[in-house]
Amino acid sequence: MRKALIAVLVLAAACSKGPKLANEVVATQTAKLPATADDAAWDRAPEFHTKLLPQDQVEPRLMTASTGEVAVRSLTNGSEIAFRLEWADASKSDTPGPAKMVDACAIQIPEKVEKDLPEPQMGQDGKPVQVTYWRADWQASVDGRGDTIQDLYPNATVDHYPFQSKALEPGSPAQKEMAARYAPARTLGNIRSGPRATPVEDLVAHGPGTLSPGPSLGAKGKGTHKTDHWSVVISRKLPDGLGVNQRTHIAFAVWQGSQQEAGARKMRSGWVPLSRRGGE
Repeated sequence: MRKALIAVLVLAAACSKGPKLANEVVATQTAKLPATADDAAWDRAPEFHTKLLPQDQVEPRLMTASTGEVAVRSLTNGSEIAFRLEWADASKSDTPGPAKMVDACAIQIPEKVEKDLPEPQMGQDGKPVQVTYWRADWQASVDGRGDTIQDLYPNATVDHYPFQSKALEPGSPAQKEMAARYAPARTLGNIRSGPRATPVEDLVAHGPGTLSPGPSLGAKGKGTHKTDHWSVVISRKLPDGLGVNQRTHIAFAVWQGSQQEAGARKMRSGWVPLSRRGGE
């Protein structure tokens, strides 16, 4: 009898260690969505580990595996849904520059909740997917890092830029015209350059190579790097038609800048079930 009791206690102790793992991503009901990865509210949601594989279907392909898996938790307040993604990455890559890639991640959800799923490779014609994309350099900008040469390259020495001339009144037409010469991407309206108000963006795709800005889903995000891993919170509007105790699907992608991953060169998952759980 005593041996049996000890065995039960040992089994219970073993089961209590580590997170409660799920076989799908479960969006658990909560009154308020957490904005940061260390919020205790995440403990209420089961954790799902999704395996990743190299994107080797379309050019430019990734042929060497890097990130093995992503740990995912999800919460919903009934109108929005949040995900916490965590993956191993000892190198924090958050500074843009020539031939420099940055860390990033994304979630992908079908535009419609329906039985027949779009292709997991960025959807297909007539079956679009909604993508919410986070980048580490955007996070650094939101967190307060400036966008000047001196901010990005603190050891660089610049004698003089014409638009910084004391003879030009700040904000004057001449100063603005000169500054535009040194910021061609921003001058052309490139929304992916310069300071950011948020580290995420809403996108839509109808297949490989079709990614473009999408309708606003109210995306928000916050990423934190700690020694050997990233923890990123991404939130957006709850998918249309995803009621309590119903399912849709979700896919994930991760880019490691230190491995020169960018664009289609990424680690990605296939479709994973995403269910919504009501309040207990």
